[in-house]
This record gives sequence, C-alpha cells and structure tokens, in this order.
Amino acid sequence: MQSRSPASRTGRPRSAAADAAILAATRAALVELGWSKLTLGDVATRAGVAKTTLYRRWAGKNELVVDAVAELFDELALPDRGSLAADIEGVVLQFATILALPEAKSGLMAVVAEATRDEALRERIRASVVDRQKRLVLEGRARAQARGELPPEPDAVSSARTVDLIFDMVAGAVVHRTLVSGEPVDEEWVRRFTLVLLRGLAGEAAHTAGG
Repeated sequence: MQSRSPASRTGRPRSAAADAAILAATRAALVELGWSKLTLGDVATRAGVAKTTLYRRWAGKNELVVDAVAELFDELALPDRGSLAADIEGVVLQFATILALPEAKSGLMAVVAEATRDEALRERIRASVVDRQKRLVLEGRARAQARGELPPEPDAVSSARTVDLIFDMVAGAVVHRTLVSGEPVDEEWVRRFTLVLLRGLAGEAAHTAGG
C-alpha cells in the first residue's frame, strides 16, 4: 500500500498543537511499549485526540513513527566553532546523542526495516530525515569555503555529489557504530573519525582540481 503524505490531504486545517502532541505521544509510546506494541489508538489516547485525527494525518504507524523520529533530528544544529573540523565534531556528537535516545533507536531501526519492502516508506524516510538533514552539510561546506578551508565546487552536479557523499559517510558511520555495533561515539572516536573524513575531502578536492 502506498504511504501517503499528510500534507497532501484535504479537509479541515491542521492544528500545529495537535501535531506536536501526537508526535510527542508517539515517542513516549515507543519508549514505554516498543515498536511492536505501539498502536495508533494508544498514541491518540496519550495525545488527547480522536483516533480519526491521526488517520486524517498519517496512513499508519510507519509514517507516524518516521515523522516522530524526524522531528528529533530537526533539533540538530551546526555549531560555529571556528574550523571545519571542530564544526563536524560538534554536530556528530549531537547526532550520536539523539541516536542514543530509546525512541530514536527503536523508531529508526523499525521503519528502516519496514522500508526494505515499502518503496513509498523509503521515500518518506528520505524526504523527512535524509533530505532535511543535508542542510547541515550544505551549511558546513559553505562556511568552510568562506573560511578558505575547502575549495568551491566546479559545477552543480559535482557539488550535489559531494553533499551526498559527506552525508552518507557521516550518517552511515554514526548509525552503524551507535545502532549496529553498539559502541560509544565519544569525543576521541569523533576526533579520529573527523580526521579521516577531512583527509578524504582533501583527496577528493585534489582529484577534482586535477581533472
């Protein structure tokens, strides 16, 4: 069944307060009940809304949990610590802190598993989480270019590929270490990871400049 975006539905105007309450209730239910026992009925009760209110906004549990987890990642902010390395370290530590939350752990792993057999859900994850958080890469790269730490990209296609690559490297490494390996993402690991990432970026820049 196709996943439907709540923003595309027609009807009465949405209430931002109701949306916030529903997403917060979803995260609370994930912590208390876990993915398998979470139901829209329980979320509605916790949020103090009718179950029909949820179905007017979300097609089902998968989409609701994606949006509840995506809201957590929207809290990420790129700190200005004076250098690209320090900026990366700051945002990676934030990212790891969010991933360590029980609601982020259970919610993200569950919807990613479901998305392996639901292309529409995979697209929703891409739009709600991945594409929204690429803003951090764009902001960090622009800041580093303004400082002279990174060269400008030769064209829009190359620029987009670099953004995708940086995001995949950061997100992939941190998600794997936190949710798969179960190892700590502490300051020492983040420092070493950032060093490897910056060496790769320097090599990519040299390759691009050399044609």
